[in-house]
Amino acid sequence: MKSRQEVMERVAEANAQFYGAIENGDIDLMRRVWAEEDEAPDLVCVNPGWPLLRGRAEIMRAWALIMANVPYIQYVLTDTHIGVSGDVAMVTCEENVLTAEDDNPGFVAGGQVVTTNMFVHTAQGWRLWSHHASPVLLDEDDDGDED
Repeated sequence: MKSRQEVMERVAEANAQFYGAIENGDIDLMRRVWAEEDEAPDLVCVNPGWPLLRGRAEIMRAWALIMANVPYIQYVLTDTHIGVSGDVAMVTCEENVLTAEDDNPGFVAGGQVVTTNMFVHTAQGWRLWSHHASPVLLDEDDDGDED
């Protein structure tokens, strides 16, 4: 039986593989990161600005499309917390996103996103069951006036 610390480390590794797959445009790794339908029913994925994606095939199609159309993306994860209960784990974090655009040299800060990633323990290890990412909307005209 693995210690709680070992389990937390395996979940953190699975979470890092998910972001590594996106950053490297590695659809094969993305396929390995996500659970199979028989291991985790009703797989779901919500990316900022996208409709809810349901089911492994739909989710993989969307990631292939994203990877084919994003020339560069890097995630700096902050405020990461991992919770584990039996064969289910939840990772919450803030994604600080850096991207590049084909027609705009240099890098563009893509903003901040809060994320919940749910993992399930399978025979192959910890696999993603649900990814939900939501943009943080910053109130730039908050000047303190309540009137």
